[in-house]
Amino acid sequence: MLVGRSYQKQIIDEIMKDNRSSFVAITGRRRVGKTFLVEETMGGQIAFRVTGIQDAPMKMQLANFAKKVFEHANTPFGLVPNNWQEAFVLLRQYLQTLSKNKKRVLFFDELPWMNTHKSGFIQLFAHFWNDYLSKEKHFVLVICGSATSWIYKNIQNDKGGFHNRITHRLHLEPFTLGETQAFLASKNFKWTPNAIAELYMILGGIPFYLDRLKKGESVAANIDRLFFGKEAVLANEYDNLYKALFENPHNHEAVVEALAGAQSGMNREELMLASKVQNGGPINRTLDDLVTCGFVSIDNPLGKIRRGSIYRLNDEFSYFYHKFLSHRKASTQKSWLQFSQSQAYKIWSGYAFENLCKKHVQAILKKLGISGIYTETAAYRKTGNSESKGFQIDLIIDRNDKAINLCECKYLATPMSIDKKYAQWLMERKSLFIQDSGTNKLVFTTLITNLPIIENQYSHDVVDVALTVEDLF
Repeated sequence: MLVGRSYQKQIIDEIMKDNRSSFVAITGRRRVGKTFLVEETMGGQIAFRVTGIQDAPMKMQLANFAKKVFEHANTPFGLVPNNWQEAFVLLRQYLQTLSKNKKRVLFFDELPWMNTHKSGFIQLFAHFWNDYLSKEKHFVLVICGSATSWIYKNIQNDKGGFHNRITHRLHLEPFTLGETQAFLASKNFKWTPNAIAELYMILGGIPFYLDRLKKGESVAANIDRLFFGKEAVLANEYDNLYKALFENPHNHEAVVEALAGAQSGMNREELMLASKVQNGGPINRTLDDLVTCGFVSIDNPLGKIRRGSIYRLNDEFSYFYHKFLSHRKASTQKSWLQFSQSQAYKIWSGYAFENLCKKHVQAILKKLGISGIYTETAAYRKTGNSESKGFQIDLIIDRNDKAINLCECKYLATPMSIDKKYAQWLMERKSLFIQDSGTNKLVFTTLITNLPIIENQYSHDVVDVALTVEDLF
């Protein structure tokens, strides 16, 4: 059952009704459901399907390609092509035997893996589209790849044979909280919003991970089985995550590890120092790759575009891995329930909940009743000195109706009542922000928590809007 993806389903439906051939690029991080989308929406019309082999040489890629052609053509295996020109001739000969009275889908999965060094694959693939497929009316060429940045650089933004050739680009984001809830409900899970939120903070909205959950187990029991048990199915997932995306992932992994240790994110200079990735091309390419693929996000300062931007680790799974798995010794058998009582858990949950809120700003806007108003999200960091206090606000909603929401995202173990000290801190931070930013807009203190706060005089005095995690679904 395909949950969500309503926009993608609509576009694919239009493609299948079009009287022209289409070239579709489907991107999204590893395990997000790209292949499943194609199978569920176009599976009955796939005339040819091939999946690239990770780290395989050209000879092996060609043998795999030829094998798939012979299988789809239902003919005995023949000679393996010597090069990609011969391979595409073989594919064309098979396709010409098919009738033209319905759409024929050609599905190239994990396309970047097929493009081995000096193989000529990309040039000949472009020629195959330009010289044959695009001139017919019944083909749908679909390419997929977890290496989103590779597809951007080599296909979408290509200045050669692929220039302006993609007719449709579909990017799959991880599920939202609401979509995650719908996915679990389709499998008869009956979890509370708070339980789903905790799970989301660990796994993100990645269908492949969510599909490994067991009904009847608690969140803690599922996490123990997936990560901490003797045969934990996701224990080694991280080892393959970045290798599957990037040809040389060392810099990417170094940046991710550095950001995992930065509770407030890092600017570019701090990140280079911590990761030891060189200035110039290396750090620029690495950050572009990670941002494009959705692993890192950029918090822009209020009213600015890039200068002073803060980079944050945006991927739930990677952050969880570095906090609880990367340095764990094999002899250390700790359960997730034990971790949840630790200081490390408190640090992790605070950051992970902030990320959760940042990813669901549209739901926050809807709950605030301002989804129709133009808004920008930002962060604010003020370094303290001998004359003034420093402070940081991780989520600001700057509104076009002359108002600003200062969002305080707080993950609670139990329902909280605001005391005098916390109330004074909220008021002081608001005052410092108004003074330092020079804003003349209305400023609202907005508290977002996983559990409801216990109302008292302080909450009435200092909190303008209180939201809970249920409002993010």
